[in-house]
Amino acid sequence: MDRIDRAVIEQLRRDCRLTNTELADRVGLTPSPCLRRVRRLEEQGVILGHHARITPKALNRGFEVQVDFELTDQARATVERFEAEPVAFDEVVEGHRMFGAPDHHALISVADLETYEQFMTQRLLAPPGLAKLQSRFAMKTLKSDVPPPGR
Repeated sequence: MDRIDRAVIEQLRRDCRLTNTELADRVGLTPSPCLRRVRRLEEQGVILGHHARITPKALNRGFEVQVDFELTDQARATVERFEAEPVAFDEVVEGHRMFGAPDHHALISVADLETYEQFMTQRLLAPPGLAKLQSRFAMKTLKSDVPPPGR
C-alpha cells in the first residue's frame, strides 16, 4: 500500500459519498486510475464497504450501553452456545470475544434506560453459560473514530 492508497482510504473514511472524480482530484489522480485503486482495495479486503453513519437517535437507539459478560467456564461448548445468542439480537451493535476478563464485550443500542433494562433482563441474561453481566454507559462522547464530513 503506497501513499496514494492511504490517501484514497483517508478520503473515503471521511466521506464515502465522494464521486470518483472528486476522490481523484483530492488524491492527485485522474478518474480511471483512481477507480482502479478503489476497486483493488475493495478486492483486497482493505475497503470493507461504503456506509452511511446514522445518528442513533434518528433510529430511536440513542441510548448506548457497553456490556461485559463473564462465562461460567471456558469449555468450547459453553463459549459456542453463549456466542450464538447475543449477536442474534438487533440491539447488539457490536460483539467481541476478549482476551482475559471479561470474556465477551458488546455494544448495545436502544431507545432509553427503561428499554435497556427490559432487554437486559429478558434477553441478555438468558444465554446459557453466563455467570456475570456488567453494564456501563457513557456520560459524554469525547471522540469518535469516524470524523464528520468536511474535516
